[in-house]
Amino acid sequence: MKKSERRRGGGEQRVLVVDDEPDIRELLELTLAKMGLGVDSAGTIAEAKQRLLDMRYQLCLTDMRLPDGEGLELVRHISGLKNDLPVAVITAYGSAENAVAALKAGAFDYVSKPVGLEQLRTLVKSALSLPERNEAESDMAGRGLLGSSAPMREVRQLIAKLARTQAPVHICGESGSGKELAARQIHAGGARRAGPFVPVNCGAIPENLMESEFFGYRKGAFTGAQEDRSGFFQAAEGGTLFLDEVAELPLPMQVKLLRAIQEKRVRKVGATQEDAADVRVISATHQNLAALVEAGDFRQDLYYRLNVIELRMPPLRECREDIEGIAKGIVARLGEQAGAPAAQLSAAALEQLQRYDFPGNVRELENILERAIALSAGGEIGIDDLRLNPAGGAEEGGAVAAPGAQLPGAPLPAYLDHVEREAILAALAKTGFNRTAAAKLLGLTFRTLRYRMQRLGIKEPEQDG
Repeated sequence: MKKSERRRGGGEQRVLVVDDEPDIRELLELTLAKMGLGVDSAGTIAEAKQRLLDMRYQLCLTDMRLPDGEGLELVRHISGLKNDLPVAVITAYGSAENAVAALKAGAFDYVSKPVGLEQLRTLVKSALSLPERNEAESDMAGRGLLGSSAPMREVRQLIAKLARTQAPVHICGESGSGKELAARQIHAGGARRAGPFVPVNCGAIPENLMESEFFGYRKGAFTGAQEDRSGFFQAAEGGTLFLDEVAELPLPMQVKLLRAIQEKRVRKVGATQEDAADVRVISATHQNLAALVEAGDFRQDLYYRLNVIELRMPPLRECREDIEGIAKGIVARLGEQAGAPAAQLSAAALEQLQRYDFPGNVRELENILERAIALSAGGEIGIDDLRLNPAGGAEEGGAVAAPGAQLPGAPLPAYLDHVEREAILAALAKTGFNRTAAAKLLGLTFRTLRYRMQRLGIKEPEQDG
């Protein structure tokens, strides 16, 4: 056996390199060997399949074009083995279609020719740091999406699969259906779990600040830039950047984001060169991105880059059997946060919750229960405390009670806070709990609404999205 076909490193971790070009194979073997890894190589898909039968590997690195077929065939073959072996592909420079196809087929990640050794090392280290499936499930369990209905079981299974790739994921679903929590679970179960998770609300950033917020800036780049500052990409280095409400990005920013994702490099405002960006991007929106593409409001090329794999979060009304368990879990957590015994939900209250359609999904359920606990007496939540419309819709205009009806003898400041809180909750429910839309409905700026929510203790629930 030729030396270039098989190299043994001192470590137990082994990598299978599949490439028919001797020079590239030699470069990859030397690089991996210097990282202390054992390396086996193959020049064809057939040889690679035989190697996989003879040896257990921690990573397979394959070219896209091989003498006896496409690298995608090998990706699909390994995915079918169900042995959790990550596969990374080497694509031709600028071949975005091949990279996306590989990720859709189940590849862990990709690297473009000419192969940058630093990028290759980063990819290899990331792949080799993937947790064992049992360990990943344990890490995700504490952040779990509640519910045992069929739709939620499917979501959890897909999240576990997505956690083991670096593919961009787009999470769609109604407001409050748990999109951010799903993104956090994907992050927690993957190779980047030790890195930062940086959530960004794209609808809350002024358009003229977007580029500097995302990519950072150099001192003196513009008036007020008194020192270098990092952006969201730098903050998420080695981790995950979660772009919530990505549909809110203006078209000029979409172009810049597309380049950053494709090239895995970003340039600070005022800088003359780009820096590598080791970031996984997960996006989400409650809007229909495909429809926005058709309307010309969202770039098609960015859509295909973000939507490599789609995860749909089901609305709560499609998981009615989960409502009781989720409600009891929320009540228990709210009681623990308040340092008080958990309130009990009456049978009648549970029955009414299960009939309600929840336009704001789990986020709305949490706000309803938080309000009900404040209004309930004796530690039990009844139908009157829920204040739901019998038909299953939100009460018109928030249905604020007459003065004195709910706060008899309350001081004026406390009563005004109560009225303001009810108005904000009603606007959030009416807009599907979209804070940007709720602010417009209330005649407030987004920042003012956020400040008032913080002041009144209206918190974003954990099952947010």
